[in-house]
Amino acid sequence: MATGRPQVAAPRIGELRLPDLTDADPTTIRAGAHHEGNRYPDADLGGRDLSDVVFSECAFDGLEAHETELRGARILETRITRLNAPVLRAPRSTWRDVHVEGSRLGAAELDEAELRSVVVTGSKLTFLNLRAATLLDVRFTDCTIDELDLTGARAERVALDGCTVGTLVVDQARLRHVDLRGADLRILSGIDFLRGAVLSSGQALDLAGAFAGHLGITVTD
Repeated sequence: MATGRPQVAAPRIGELRLPDLTDADPTTIRAGAHHEGNRYPDADLGGRDLSDVVFSECAFDGLEAHETELRGARILETRITRLNAPVLRAPRSTWRDVHVEGSRLGAAELDEAELRSVVVTGSKLTFLNLRAATLLDVRFTDCTIDELDLTGARAERVALDGCTVGTLVVDQARLRHVDLRGADLRILSGIDFLRGAVLSSGQALDLAGAFAGHLGITVTD
């Protein structure tokens, strides 16, 4: 018999299958250019302006991207491993069918970005700015995120599995099937905008004080 309990839709993410890739020189990467079918081993793009660049069916095996300018970049069907970027600037960028693995990011500025079918695994992120971004079918697995800012974002079928999140900000966000049950949440901002998120019973108990404070309820013995 149906219980009437709403079903949680998991991210719909297909396997990333890359064709035979050609080893390429990262110094040939240019802003606004389209790079397809390339493998870039141990690339250093630090400090470069690569606005509006396009990567399609590529692989980065080790990538330094400190203060790389990726405004408006399009990263499609691409695998990135060992990305290191104390500061990454990629506002209004597009990430579609992308896997990021074993990476360390400091301040990742992806405001107004579009993420579709994206997987981030085994990574450390200090501050992930996804303000006013669009997320569809996104999964974070075994990640540590000090602050995840979804202010004004639209997020659907997003999951955090085995993650620790120091601060989650969802003010003005529109959420649908955002599964937070696999996350250790420390601080939550934007309780008014949690509609569409899924919490475990334990998380709900942990956040009971925040819910009570938001509703103006005094809890005392």
